[in-house]
Amino acid sequence: MDVHHTVVDSPIGELTLVGEGTALLGLYFDGHLRTPRLDSLGPRSSTGFEEVRRQLDEYFDGRRRGFELELAPRGSAFELSVWALLMAIPHGETRTYGQLAAELGVPAAAQAVGNANGWNPISIIVPCHRVVGSQGRLTGYAGGLDRKRFLLELEGPSPEEDGRLF
Repeated sequence: MDVHHTVVDSPIGELTLVGEGTALLGLYFDGHLRTPRLDSLGPRSSTGFEEVRRQLDEYFDGRRRGFELELAPRGSAFELSVWALLMAIPHGETRTYGQLAAELGVPAAAQAVGNANGWNPISIIVPCHRVVGSQGRLTGYAGGLDRKRFLLELEGPSPEEDGRLF
């Protein structure tokens, strides 16, 4: 199969979707801080992403809490293990880098978890935006903190309602 991509509009700006066959390899923001680890995004295609678009539209409309898509992120074994933990964070909840490191059985690896989180190639769907700093504060996000704040607010009660600090 050949890698291909498309660009879609969203409430947080244009999103570039990258696929190979029926699998999603990447979802990147306009101005993404870490460039894709792909040789090429492939040609732009207007087809092949219909299901991703539909589920993203439902998510942004508040009608979807999880995604049911074939994903094929490319990364190291450690990165894949971190991304799997991200997928287990429930909609509307957050975790800290330290909590994820402890869950991996390596409590001292919070910085490594943060690095793997930052290289997540499938933003939003693999919810790296649900990871916050040790005091619950917003920290780095490849799409920018405004987008991270938007996604967290979309998924949960307002910060004033639940005591979040962002």
